[in-house]
Amino acid sequence: MDNNVNMAVDFCGVNMKNPVTVASGTFGSGMEYSDFVDLSKLGAVTTKGVAITPWEGNATPRVAEVYGGMLNAIGLQNPGLDTFISRDLKFLETQDTKVIVNVCGHSEEEYVSCVERLGECDNVDLLEINVSCPNVKEGGIAFGTDPKCLNNITKMIKAKAKQPVIMKLSPNVTDICEMARAAVDGGADALSLINTLTGMKIDIYRRCYTLANRTGGMSGPAIKPVALRMVNQVASAVSVPIIGMGGIATAEDAIEFIMAGATMVSVGTANFHNPTVTSEIVDGIEEFMKSQGIKDLSEIRNCVRW
Repeated sequence: MDNNVNMAVDFCGVNMKNPVTVASGTFGSGMEYSDFVDLSKLGAVTTKGVAITPWEGNATPRVAEVYGGMLNAIGLQNPGLDTFISRDLKFLETQDTKVIVNVCGHSEEEYVSCVERLGECDNVDLLEINVSCPNVKEGGIAFGTDPKCLNNITKMIKAKAKQPVIMKLSPNVTDICEMARAAVDGGADALSLINTLTGMKIDIYRRCYTLANRTGGMSGPAIKPVALRMVNQVASAVSVPIIGMGGIATAEDAIEFIMAGATMVSVGTANFHNPTVTSEIVDGIEEFMKSQGIKDLSEIRNCVRW
């Protein structure tokens, strides 16, 4: 029996060895996990969010365990673009993998400035835009929760970007398909979803919020059914490629997202308790394909039918 399988994917013209990357904020910028994972085995490394200037992040405590996952209110702490380029991108130049840089900002100008600088970096393959940041000019509403705001920021970024643009969608909206269409109409080359769900935990003995920020983003296995449903809906609503994420911890989880319509998958919270999980998922997808006689991932992408 011929066991040769093709796990490669073309994502916005960038050829990936396989469909597996990591969720921004859960893997550092690759260096932090390189003692545990052969980064060349991944389709791509997605970096922690970076802004044009350093962000301190939120007050502590800012992480809490919950049933089926975790809450975080890190606040997108990052060292700023200068340090990111000189340290993190320099390290990633030595790795045989594609690079997706996650970009954040508090205003349209901050996003655009960061995107323009990254356009000068040869080893940045794609940009993932975190639109869950608060828009300071609009009273703190997240860019990704208003379709007009999302459409506008996408247009501004696309006008300056040298790399393909992936808009990362928030699930904290009424209609995820409306948001997806707004991003695509604004010129997005691809979408990634979902970002975290807003949640809360209370310490009943101290009678206070567990997180200093009161609320945080929930991630982990508990959100997978929500994420899978949203990816499937968006795959039917728009024609751009999708990175599916949200609670992926096994190869079976990843395959579900591909069958739901994702071109690539992103592994997040699972990295915290199993630093080798991404390698295991790559191997598991390959074994599944061989056992099922699947020669190419395109055979099962968006294959779910009633």
